[in-house]
Amino acid sequence: MSSGRRGAGRAAAVRWLASLVVLVALAVGHGIAPAAAREAPESFADLAEKLLPAVVNISTTQSLTGERGPQMPQFPPGSPFEDFFREFFDRQQAPSMPRRATSLGSGFIIAADGFIVTNNHVIEGAEEVTVILQDDTALKAEVVGRDPKTDVALLKVTTERDLPFVKFGDSEQARVGDWVIAIGNPFGLGGSVTAGIISARARNINAGPYDNFLQTDASINRGNSGGPLFNMRGEVIGVNTAIYSPAGGGSVGIGFATPSNLARAVIDDLRKYGEVKRGWLGVRIQTVTEEIADSLGLDRPRGALVASVQEGGPAAEAGILAGDVILTWDGNDIREMRNLPKAVAETEIGKAVAVDVWRDGARKTVRVTVAELEEEAETAFATEENGAPPAGPAAGADIPALGLSVQPLDDQARTTFQIPEDVGRGVVVADLNADSDAAQKGIRPGDVIVEVNQKQVTSADEIRTQVDAARKAGRKSVLLMVQSEAGSRFVAVRITEG
Repeated sequence: MSSGRRGAGRAAAVRWLASLVVLVALAVGHGIAPAAAREAPESFADLAEKLLPAVVNISTTQSLTGERGPQMPQFPPGSPFEDFFREFFDRQQAPSMPRRATSLGSGFIIAADGFIVTNNHVIEGAEEVTVILQDDTALKAEVVGRDPKTDVALLKVTTERDLPFVKFGDSEQARVGDWVIAIGNPFGLGGSVTAGIISARARNINAGPYDNFLQTDASINRGNSGGPLFNMRGEVIGVNTAIYSPAGGGSVGIGFATPSNLARAVIDDLRKYGEVKRGWLGVRIQTVTEEIADSLGLDRPRGALVASVQEGGPAAEAGILAGDVILTWDGNDIREMRNLPKAVAETEIGKAVAVDVWRDGARKTVRVTVAELEEEAETAFATEENGAPPAGPAAGADIPALGLSVQPLDDQARTTFQIPEDVGRGVVVADLNADSDAAQKGIRPGDVIVEVNQKQVTSADEIRTQVDAARKAGRKSVLLMVQSEAGSRFVAVRITEG
């Protein structure tokens, strides 16, 4: 290469480096700091070798009874085929013979004396549970306790030797993009190791009231349920619980694990009490939508809207009211509705907790003493309903701005719409425009509007007054408290130009 061409090459390189420096400076100037890159591990072999002995296969068996095989066809009475087929089917199958069903899953040892964690669905309904160690030792297991709400179960095996075990890590420290490995028993192939990353956090897959899953692309398949998800320090940060698989149950790179911080609290209770003790607030709650936030004067959708308060419960005794929006719990923000049940459940029973609520356009703090959740009670749940209302015009005063008409809550209305006596105030929805926002949000004829913008109403004029006040305040919707067969709920209804 000539000296001229070498000089041109050096000049081009200098210009490229100068451009790179400028780009980095611009990025830093705009608050985009270069991330510290973490190299991919050269191998997971050392870590896998260390962890494999603490991961176990779990086999369960249960008896099934009932008819099996093909059923005899139905023939007209007196048909010549009836006797022939009855004789044939009587020979082919015995009535209600018991069968043994076997299923496989995974688990991991958390103590040298034989405590083992797995999923509740792995051992649910099992008559016998067998734990198979890495050296193929098979041990009968006792179910110490299980928690269907988080799909976590605790087993105990008895052996004369100390067992290898693993420790829990802090799942809150797991970041999207961190390397993880999963070990388990997919399709009965014990001791399988797969690797991937945390691909998302705080996933809600509608598996239970406390959904807060870690999502990973480490291959998780049938049989991995109950197995551990490890970080690169060899700590358990999740219990592999579910997969998303639209075709046949195989991995498509979307698996879910119960975070270790949630699982560990459940396991501690199962170990101490054989059951889980959870905090209880005594409210029914809804999501705060953009329209509800606007109607309440909140700056943005956040918190949990209290739809109703259970009489005699902790919330009622603390003075929490229907229509309050719970913004914080024990100093922690409630960013969305589903954060509240988990926060309440994890609170120590008997603890006095500071709760910030949004009421009448202002923030207010109350103190709640947490009670224990009983099986028949529910900490919190959504009450939103959708669906078109049935048609059925009735005489009433029109509220064109809301697309509905109402009538007084009198004896005639109670008889017509079968409204119970415990609904003591409000106005009855007599009819709706099928295309109205109220109709689209599930309000039906016979529902009782108890409040508008958190003000009690007993007439159409009072509803119109609240609608006019909302318009003057620049709000696009009004918040209705509606009583129906399903209980009370809040519905934000858009104001039209009626």
